[in-house]
Amino acid sequence: MLISARGILFSPKTTFNSCNKIPHIYIGVKPFTSKPPFSMSADTLTAADNDGATISLEEWQGWGTVSPLPAMVDQVIHDMKLLEKDIDKPMTFGGNRGALTGGFKVAEDKKHRAKYASLYTTEEKLQFFSARQIACRLLGSRGYLCQKCWLPQEDCVCSKMKTCSLWNKLHIWLYMHPKDFLRQNNTGKLLWQVFGVQAASLCIFGIAEHEEMMWNELNRAGRNRVWCLYPNKNAVTESVKDIVGCSTSPESQAEPANKDDVLHFIFIDGTWSNSAAMVKRLQTRAESEWGKELRCISLNTGASLMHKLRPQPSWDRTCTAAAAIGLLNELNQLPEFSSMGLDKQAEAIDDALEVLYEGLITRRLRWGRSISRKERHNWDIW
Repeated sequence: MLISARGILFSPKTTFNSCNKIPHIYIGVKPFTSKPPFSMSADTLTAADNDGATISLEEWQGWGTVSPLPAMVDQVIHDMKLLEKDIDKPMTFGGNRGALTGGFKVAEDKKHRAKYASLYTTEEKLQFFSARQIACRLLGSRGYLCQKCWLPQEDCVCSKMKTCSLWNKLHIWLYMHPKDFLRQNNTGKLLWQVFGVQAASLCIFGIAEHEEMMWNELNRAGRNRVWCLYPNKNAVTESVKDIVGCSTSPESQAEPANKDDVLHFIFIDGTWSNSAAMVKRLQTRAESEWGKELRCISLNTGASLMHKLRPQPSWDRTCTAAAAIGLLNELNQLPEFSSMGLDKQAEAIDDALEVLYEGLITRRLRWGRSISRKERHNWDIW
């Protein structure tokens, strides 16, 4: 079972795209796009055309977060603007947006590699990598993607999305890899589109402000009210039925009081190749905070609607939105939660997933692209 949003095609070897690649740490991937390559004359976006390259708090939070603009993201943007002036070449983005192009790309690539090499610790390198990913995607998506649905503005599906209130004793955390931030076919974004950013919170891997915000809330709740949705074959995983006993156990009662008694669920929102590092980071922090690892939950979900569009390592793995649907439905089957309307909340996510799917299909058909899943994973079907 997969509980992360995909949207990439695996490449057989490591690549070194200037906006997407840090050598020796991340496996090379080829980003998914539903639009043919852009021409420089008509489709390339120049950052100078966007009233400067600074990101306001309103613009930053418009993409689905409640946090302040991360300091390192702001610094990366500032450094890129200084470089633009120094070399007198415009900052341009093309292809999948967030990918630098032209002469500026060559100069920036040299500068960012030098910066990366100058960093001493793994933590510094991760934070710089994540900040640079986010900075490029923010600037490259301006005037192109809708801030709410992350689709090109001409394909915006926001008018078809219906909102729904999540039961106030549940809180969802989207622990998202920076390469999935602003990805068009990411499904994790649907959770805060439907439930709102206060109920479904974005936390980007490697962004210090986001991770501290999340861990402050998790510590407030206590370990026995926090679960990570991840089928870890190397550790014991629990089922949804185990949640009730854990959250009301004597050990749970001995923890610092959580006045809201909110149950927190962390969804790993990234590719399978990136998810292991993301979970390891969570578990390392949990050991530091609580002396024990996070509890992991495995769900009984099948292939999602999005499985028709994008490849997965196997058919039994699913997307983030489908995992949320599975969690809410399984919770709804428990007597303790059956009166909370979780089935209706799951249905709202299901409807939103269908809207996104239809939007992606429409766009692909308009560009003459196939809407059929590749057959290479059929050997996984039993």
